[in-house]
Amino acid sequence: MKAFNIRRNRLWLLLGACCLALYALLPAAHASAPMVYVLHLDDTIQPVSHDYLARGIDIANQKHAAALLIEINTPGGLLASTRSMVHDILQSSVPVIIYVTPSGSRAASAGFFLLESADISAMAPGTNTGAAHPVLEGATMGKIMGEKVLNDALAFLRSYVSQRGRNVQAAEQAVRQSKSYTPQEALKLHLIDLIAPNAPTLMNDLDGQTITRFNGEKQVLHTRDAQLITIKPTLRESIMDRLMNPNFAVLILIVGALLIYLEFHIPGTIVPGALGTLMVVLALFAINMLPVRATSWLLIIGAIVLILLETHFPSHGILAGAGTILLVIGLLTLVEGPIPQLRVQFATAAATGIAFGLITTVLVRAAWKARRSKAVTGPDAMIGAVGITREPIAPRGQILVRGELWFAESTHPIPAGAHVKVTGVRGLTLLVSSETTDVPS
Repeated sequence: MKAFNIRRNRLWLLLGACCLALYALLPAAHASAPMVYVLHLDDTIQPVSHDYLARGIDIANQKHAAALLIEINTPGGLLASTRSMVHDILQSSVPVIIYVTPSGSRAASAGFFLLESADISAMAPGTNTGAAHPVLEGATMGKIMGEKVLNDALAFLRSYVSQRGRNVQAAEQAVRQSKSYTPQEALKLHLIDLIAPNAPTLMNDLDGQTITRFNGEKQVLHTRDAQLITIKPTLRESIMDRLMNPNFAVLILIVGALLIYLEFHIPGTIVPGALGTLMVVLALFAINMLPVRATSWLLIIGAIVLILLETHFPSHGILAGAGTILLVIGLLTLVEGPIPQLRVQFATAAATGIAFGLITTVLVRAAWKARRSKAVTGPDAMIGAVGITREPIAPRGQILVRGELWFAESTHPIPAGAHVKVTGVRGLTLLVSSETTDVPS
């Protein structure tokens, strides 16, 4: 019996030791799962995109992540922002993987520059990349300027494509001839490293591969069953990203200007003025980050001047019409981005310009008419009215005007019962003159 108890105790000790070992191994297994941070670039490439990318790289570096995955879908964007983003990708201590996804997405224009800069470039089936011919921001290029911009972009692309060991000639064709590539074409031309249907599959396919970093160092990727941790945009980045849409920025600019005018038109309301000021400041801040034409601001200012002049000069709507046309042209040409998504669309410019012109003209004209019109209440409303004296005015007496008794004064004596006309007001006394020389009996 004693031997049985000893064996039983040993069995319990063995089971306890096994449980402790499993308990210790489970957290270690969970902690050993590689962490891959994920960014979603699903918009135009502009300063806010750069801020988002830079913050994501910093977080991945601080957390010693296995890699940073950038899921991209973009029509392109600003070359200046693209250069800054490529610089951050090349300097990242954590391997950067750029993945064109989901199906139907693209990495066009500036997106192609980003795709080629990554340690690993991948595409999902049904995506495309390329069409990266540069467009000078904010100006129309002549032949010589166009060649300068093209050669500069080509040199920039070659500076890291060759270092990454990718096909420089095929990459240059995407810039020189605006060629676009399917995933299969890009893989065959060695512009990308692999094709994957989704992010988990991509991570498993990359596990164990040895890559050469931009500085020449070799690194083995450990990404199997990686934890994909999404880095979401901050509130500021979300708001500014929306404002970087020129059409939205122009819309809130016009609405804000109308609210500010409404505050001047109806003083003391406070809310329209405060809200309008906030909207105008936000719009100007966003537009200032985009390529803007200074001449377009002059057109907008000139348009507002013409609309205001319409209320002072009887032009039968000519000045207001000319101002509205100038306003539409000014808004349409205000932002000159390298791609249509970074320009003000005609529908937006026409709708906001015409609405602003009509509303401002109507409000200003109504205010001007009200200022020039005769008062309809109080003593001033009596000017021009005809009344009857209730007692002799020599020089002061009472008269009956519009059913009310008023004190009146006249420079000449007027008998009782005579008709008088109100010619002026002094305080609460009416100044009158005789309307008839006949005195009723």
